[in-house]
Amino acid sequence: MGNGSLVTEFILRGLTDDPQLQLILFVILFILYAITLLGNVGMIVLIRISPQLHTPMYFFLTHLSFVDICCSSAITPKFLCDLLKEKKSISYAGCFTQIYFYGVFSTGECFLLAIMAYDRYVAICHPLLYLVTMSQIKCVQLVIISYITGLLHSLVHIIPATWLFFCGPNIIKNFYCEGPALLQLACSDISLNNLLKLVFIGFTLMATILAILTSYTYVLITILKMHSAKARRKAFSTCTSHLMVITIFYGGLAFVYAQPGKSHYTNQIASLLYVVVTPMINPLIYSLRNQDVKVAFKKLLEKQLHSFFIPNIELH
Repeated sequence: MGNGSLVTEFILRGLTDDPQLQLILFVILFILYAITLLGNVGMIVLIRISPQLHTPMYFFLTHLSFVDICCSSAITPKFLCDLLKEKKSISYAGCFTQIYFYGVFSTGECFLLAIMAYDRYVAICHPLLYLVTMSQIKCVQLVIISYITGLLHSLVHIIPATWLFFCGPNIIKNFYCEGPALLQLACSDISLNNLLKLVFIGFTLMATILAILTSYTYVLITILKMHSAKARRKAFSTCTSHLMVITIFYGGLAFVYAQPGKSHYTNQIASLLYVVVTPMINPLIYSLRNQDVKVAFKKLLEKQLHSFFIPNIELH
């Protein structure tokens, strides 16, 4: 425990103390979490087994789905368990572990979204160089960089946080171990933690948003210069799904963290939507709005139905 802190566990203040509402909330969140796992795992499997989806864009999408699973799984299972318990607590080590891994994968998602924007820039603005620029080795390197950045970025915040002294109270006003809420409980100086948060989180957000805006500015200019309406529609269709995911991700992030003075209950509702709903929506967006994914899913479904109703029979 940091500096011999007196606190050995933290109490999580859930959305409600009403047992009936907690049960209803458990059922709803369990269904949403199941959809999140099914949708994202299904997207990964579909891309892996469909040769027509073996392109850089869908390679990045498999990792986006993996990161969404990890982000949701860092928080949701614990919250579901707490909804069935009277005492909603988390150990000192468990709290910091939850913060660390959620930070790793949420940071990784920021960089993955920026990388996917760069991928669209190369595909639309430099199509003849696309397969050379976005080679398999380059794609793997970019994904590894996003994961390493997430690991290091989260360490920058979690290590100084473990140096803090916690003497009580130990009530976190949220349903999970949220970094800002945890810092409010510290009995020691948190100026360094706030400085690190401002510098590193600020840099991460500004760098990834700038990369996304720059990439799509060039994409938009290139699309507007196209003479063929069909080519413009095709170029727009490859970008709309990603743009919707970016809007939901950063819009949700801003709604959770960029509203000073909002109530703790409002903050919990916003966090719930961001943590649980956002990872569920991403595969739905790509499956409903992306023509390549719909075609691949249709082919897979037809193949499975054909093999089920017309099995191969070997004659001896």
